[in-house]
Amino acid sequence: MNVEASAPRITIHTSLLFNSRSKTFSNNVSIVVGSKSGTIIDVYNRKHDDDLTLLSGYTTYRDLGTEGMRSYDTNLRDCVNRGLLPGPRLFVATECLASTGSYEVRHENTMASMPRISDACDGPVGVRRAVRRRVGDGADVIKFYADYRRRVMRFPPSTQPPRGLIPFLPHDPNPSVVMFNQEEMNAIVQEARLGNLPVACHAGTAKGALMAIKAGVNTIEHCNEATDEVFREMRRHRTIFVPTLAVFRGAPNFDGILKRAKRAYDVGVRLAAGGDTGAFPHGEGALEMELMIRSGIPAVDVLEACMVGGWESCGGEKSGFLFGSIEKGYKADIIALETDPRKDVGALRKVDFVMKDGRVWKRNGRPVDIFEEQIASSSHDNRQESDWVFV
Repeated sequence: MNVEASAPRITIHTSLLFNSRSKTFSNNVSIVVGSKSGTIIDVYNRKHDDDLTLLSGYTTYRDLGTEGMRSYDTNLRDCVNRGLLPGPRLFVATECLASTGSYEVRHENTMASMPRISDACDGPVGVRRAVRRRVGDGADVIKFYADYRRRVMRFPPSTQPPRGLIPFLPHDPNPSVVMFNQEEMNAIVQEARLGNLPVACHAGTAKGALMAIKAGVNTIEHCNEATDEVFREMRRHRTIFVPTLAVFRGAPNFDGILKRAKRAYDVGVRLAAGGDTGAFPHGEGALEMELMIRSGIPAVDVLEACMVGGWESCGGEKSGFLFGSIEKGYKADIIALETDPRKDVGALRKVDFVMKDGRVWKRNGRPVDIFEEQIASSSHDNRQESDWVFV
């Protein structure tokens, strides 16, 4: 087994509570616990999303918003951290921040009760309070929307009869527009820094991205309308760019979006890899890196962006962990591939071995029986550490 250049792969911008196969949100997780052993012997009704993620080689996830599930992502994170569930190390945002009337489930039936999908906040004082709510709920990262398509109710989309399509629409009936002013963005970042948390920003437009970069955010997500000016400012401020290419696959201008990602690389922008909400099923996160390579970015730089860039996006040393590289003192998160990713475009899907925190989860291409392993380990009160030697 060759573990050269096979440190942990890290994905940046996806939501674990969203099942992309059925396009539904799932919070009904059933856990069967052995009454004598006190360990989990079965987990079902979630398609084992966490298992799939970990077994595909992703030892860390950054989850940027639960999309209607409030702060339940902290519970999932804590279950993984306590060893109750198998899964990647999680850095969660709980709810994203958005201005009033912007990032919401919009519909014409005002009597219906819909769950909120963001923590609405306004003004410098209001956004600071919102950041403090996220910190209080256990967030590892603060995420806010710099812009979004918030004018949807000007020309509501077709719904159930008797409502139909509005036949005459402007060229762009619902463009992305800025949601916070500069003072509000500055306040979000300043308050997050008091909590020692990184800030991720959803920005599709150049204007929104430039304002967020000026405020001092750590990462810009998406920015499919980025310009050279945006990339220059990212480089100057050392802002990390997460292009989320997978979510744009069906866009008419996808080739242009790929070229934009390569342009960011050429300009010298720091990159990280993340696929966004529901862009692909759990366990297929390699797609984002494959698209980055397809854009023309060398495979070794894509791997570095995914690993080290991912760690930096989670806060770097402020995250409380050292991971993303095979170095003394770093987390023993190691994967081995069957083939060389520099030569084989499909290598990132051929994961032969997975270790997280020094524990083996996959060996010779097959999952280790995690539940039997937990039961066996629980019978020993004094667990001994082992040294692993890779040849």
